Amino acid sequence: MSPSPINQTAARGFIIPIGGGEDRVKERHIHRRFVELSGGSNADIVVIPTASELETTGEDYRRIFLNLGAERVDFLPITKRADCDNPRYLEMLDRASGIFITGGNQLRLSTILGGTGIAQKIRRRNAQGVPIAGTSAGASIMSEHMVAGGDSNASPTEDAVSLAPGLGLTNAVIIDQHFTQRNRLGRLLAAASYNPFLLGLGIDEDTAAFIGPDGVFEVVGSGTVTVVDASGLTHSSMWEAARGQSLTLLDLKVHVMGEGCRYDLTARHAYPPDPDSAFCALPENKAG
Repeated sequence: MSPSPINQTAARGFIIPIGGGEDRVKERHIHRRFVELSGGSNADIVVIPTASELETTGEDYRRIFLNLGAERVDFLPITKRADCDNPRYLEMLDRASGIFITGGNQLRLSTILGGTGIAQKIRRRNAQGVPIAGTSAGASIMSEHMVAGGDSNASPTEDAVSLAPGLGLTNAVIIDQHFTQRNRLGRLLAAASYNPFLLGLGIDEDTAAFIGPDGVFEVVGSGTVTVVDASGLTHSSMWEAARGQSLTLLDLKVHVMGEGCRYDLTARHAYPPDPDSAFCALPENKAG
């Protein structure tokens, strides 16, 4: 599944995967920036709390975004696939200037939303310029290939990760969350080794990658984003490894990026936050 096509007069909206555990009380930098991208005081935000089984999740995020100055915030109480046929929910997404997908269980999210009009509408609205943010499970489902599960605190093995179809807002990366806190490097390495075309993004808690329409993302938050680039692999044992066997992966490239760092997903190049760094010499359309 590829991202929805854009028309020639529109820029694709930001895609904002968040590693979960974001600050919801103090500075709320990630939420604040999302509200700004959604229109600030004119923002009309729709929250999708489907991944969570807590009845309070939608209302919690509604309160956060209203407190940060959004003009209007609603949430879609979608708990089963039949709810996705509600024409009112589609209308709400049509008028939304920002869409936020909460955390919880990504398989619950994908099995309820996958292949429905709601999923198609989210993709189309992003292609029309609407920013889409998602935290934890809501981050994982953004990519074409979604990390559905796997082992934490483990070396990369043939069976370290399970994948499922995601929303397909991007087909350039595969996303894992709660990354450092749950020691998920092994499973992200395994995921990236399945197809070295994909970049692996491991996003820490209280950290987000703000991926712009130009394919450049900026790290925002208190943690790091780890980028796994397997495109230069000279050897991978994935195809011949037995179940549970540790993998050999030679000549991987790994970047660990803190707040203010940027990464060009097309050029596969990382830039430090220093304003005098090479990033600032990029063409204007790359600087975002």
